[in-house]
Amino acid sequence: MGSVSLKIGDGTARFRRATLWSSAVNILMLVSVVTTNLFALYAFTYSPKHTQTTIHLAHKNMSLISDHVALIMKEIDSSQKKLAQMEKELLGYESFDLSRPNIAAELKLFLHRHQLPLGKDSRTGITEMVASVGHTCEKSVDLLSQYMSYKVSGPCPDDWSLAQKLILRGCEPLPRRRCFAKSVTKVGLSPFPVSLWKPVSDNIVTWSGLGCKSFNCLNSKKLSRECSLGCFKLVNGTESQKFVQAKSKNDFVIDEVLALGSGGIRIGFDIGGGSGSFAARMAEKNVTVITNTLNIDAPFSEFIAARGLFPLYMSLDHRFPFYDNVFDLVHAGSGLDVGGKPEKLDFLMFDIDRIIRPGGFFWLDNFFCANDEKKKALTRLIERFGYKKLKWVVGEKLDASGSGKSEVYLSAILQKPVRV
Repeated sequence: MGSVSLKIGDGTARFRRATLWSSAVNILMLVSVVTTNLFALYAFTYSPKHTQTTIHLAHKNMSLISDHVALIMKEIDSSQKKLAQMEKELLGYESFDLSRPNIAAELKLFLHRHQLPLGKDSRTGITEMVASVGHTCEKSVDLLSQYMSYKVSGPCPDDWSLAQKLILRGCEPLPRRRCFAKSVTKVGLSPFPVSLWKPVSDNIVTWSGLGCKSFNCLNSKKLSRECSLGCFKLVNGTESQKFVQAKSKNDFVIDEVLALGSGGIRIGFDIGGGSGSFAARMAEKNVTVITNTLNIDAPFSEFIAARGLFPLYMSLDHRFPFYDNVFDLVHAGSGLDVGGKPEKLDFLMFDIDRIIRPGGFFWLDNFFCANDEKKKALTRLIERFGYKKLKWVVGEKLDASGSGKSEVYLSAILQKPVRV
């Protein structure tokens, strides 16, 4: 074969013979085109095993990732449950080890949970009845077991001091018992209102577990700032002058405070009320007052009851057993100082605020401020509640112990605002 050479113009054409190099190039190009087409055809026509394997591996990897995620979520859920259980055990919930030796049978029976006979209660959602007992009782389980060791339907042991020790350790409320408490014949009780200021007989109270065995002995001791010398001397003593005669600018008299309420003070709560004289003076004004107390070194509860007043045996660590916004007045003195971290007083103050009705009063009576920082901290706390300061007095008194040192006291009448 030969190549073609054309000469335009005269209508003739001349072909030159192709060289060996050009023929080889043409063949190579042809083979390349054919090979490319064959590969393309192969690629579009067949499903390679490698591709199928890749897809299979991809699905397998996704499955493995899902399994790993599920495992991680399971571990997180398990860790959260373990953490919750650890918190319960740390707080004492559900951690009574009743398998320990020498645990009273009555304690086991009381703490046993009882399933509701008809299953889940539709109103409350509960399925079982759980014993009402302080969670920190677990930390004093030996004492608690001792407290619950008695003969069923027999006389209770004379162990009120043991019960109070448990309460002061945070074991509150105490479990109920199935025994008869020791009774003391109440001979010589006077009718109300004569009982308010009539001397109480030594024979109608329980003296077991106390250092003093008479009120004369107690009157010679300073038991607290609310109950100093002569706290149980109701006739011709300083107790009969409280709340009716002001000995200093920090002392408010009841008539002045009641006048601020414009007749709207009917029921009140006295925190750490000593021998109950605040409630007695309020009773004379037809105001019913509940007095919170414990029998620390003296039979306060029995003495208050003998005066015809209402004692509430409960520590200040216990949530007040009253509904919200029910009291016209809450009265507290230095017994309000629960010590410890500032948050402890926060919790107490918020509970006091809870039970005072809007427009009601909080009477802070001669609160002892150990230092200026204590006064400032209490002031900041009170101001958080937005109370209206009807009376606010900071004054100094000589130390009642006779040391000659002056002490700072804060007294105030605060009115709870209406919050929306």
